[in-house]
Amino acid sequence: MILTPIQYDAVLEALDQILPFSAPADVCMSRMFRENKRLGARDRTAIAETVFALLRNLPKLKWVAGDDAGGRLWLLALHSAVEKRNMKELATTYRENQLDIAQKWKALDWNTAPLAVRANLTEWIVEALQAEGRSEEEILAVGNSLAHNAALDIRANILKTKRDTLLEQLKAEEFPAEATPYSPWGIRLVGKPNLARHPLFLAGNFEVQDEGSQLLAILTGVKRGQMVTDFCAGAGGKTLAIGAVMQSTGRLYAFDISEKRLANLKPRLARSGLSNVQPQLIASEHDQKIKRLAGKMDAVLVDAPCSGLGTLRRNPDLKYRQSPKSVNELNQLQQSILASASRLVKAGGRLVYATCSILDRENKEVVDAFLATHPDFERIDVRDLLAKEKIELALTGTDLQLTPMQHGTDGFYAAVLQRKAAGAKPAPADAAEEGETVADAVPATEADAGADAE
Repeated sequence: MILTPIQYDAVLEALDQILPFSAPADVCMSRMFRENKRLGARDRTAIAETVFALLRNLPKLKWVAGDDAGGRLWLLALHSAVEKRNMKELATTYRENQLDIAQKWKALDWNTAPLAVRANLTEWIVEALQAEGRSEEEILAVGNSLAHNAALDIRANILKTKRDTLLEQLKAEEFPAEATPYSPWGIRLVGKPNLARHPLFLAGNFEVQDEGSQLLAILTGVKRGQMVTDFCAGAGGKTLAIGAVMQSTGRLYAFDISEKRLANLKPRLARSGLSNVQPQLIASEHDQKIKRLAGKMDAVLVDAPCSGLGTLRRNPDLKYRQSPKSVNELNQLQQSILASASRLVKAGGRLVYATCSILDRENKEVVDAFLATHPDFERIDVRDLLAKEKIELALTGTDLQLTPMQHGTDGFYAAVLQRKAAGAKPAPADAAEEGETVADAVPATEADAGADAE
């Protein structure tokens, strides 16, 4: 895509705001677009795609042009050394002296670059992966899979529609859509169609949600009429997915420490048609509200605060905004949250710990440390759980570990734990029949869908 002079200047303006990495890149972009009313839809698309391409490839651009080169030279390096655009195309944007530099950069041999550069990752991330025993080949595969655009996944709201129906409706409007391979509710769209004002979205028939996140609702094993907690609910994407599986029965608590995030849940909740969700603002993972619910939950989801390194396709600035220090701090918080959330789980109940990180330190090691100090919990093999739901997913261990290169999702991790109960009866499932999968669970009547069982 050739940038017009207006687009080129706007890209540099956006980079000036983003490159200090003091705020999320998407927040900076949104603010810049609000301040520049003259930019049309095509301009914004070209600017955003260019800025995020630069952020994804910044390790390579710094190696080519220098750590302190700045936006102009990094943009030139992106177009010449990484995207390998022809000189005629480059001449429409760059001056003659810049074209001389571009000619040299186009001939660079990436095989001579350090591993972190070839993997498009920062040094500290590569060192962390190497410490886990990852090979050079694995690191290159992970890094480069996270350096590409992510597809747009949506989740059909089974409280209001079926995936096949929604898929047919989208295809009728010529959206390039297909069913996701793993989630029974997911649809994947090519490109970045604007769905925020689509009638089906406004009616609550679907939500934007990565397929990996959708699978969490299945791993919780929730059923109608149960007591469930989404411990770190945020804006509620996973809460809504779980509530749909519960068919708006039982009670679903959505905890979060951010009033703003819970406020963002309200319009989504209104669209969804759910009536069993109770948003709860908490001061911390040790809030008194949590203590009052101890031992009452059939299932608890802990989608823990994390580095977000599994979402670099969507949030490439995170590899510069995070650091070993920030991961250490997150590690302590993750362990504290998991321990606190576990108190809510009843005997025989299920505890799901999840992150969107690619680091074992935030994933398996947190769970291993928890189990070492909580002998009343045991790990459940997610492969068995998914097989019962007729989901065929290639995994190498007992936990869920998704990657863009293998599964087409964000980098995602989840472990399923169960509180031991000697001779305990299974958690109640008031409507799910033997052999019925989570995806198949539907209310017997319209009234049943709105019931609120204790």
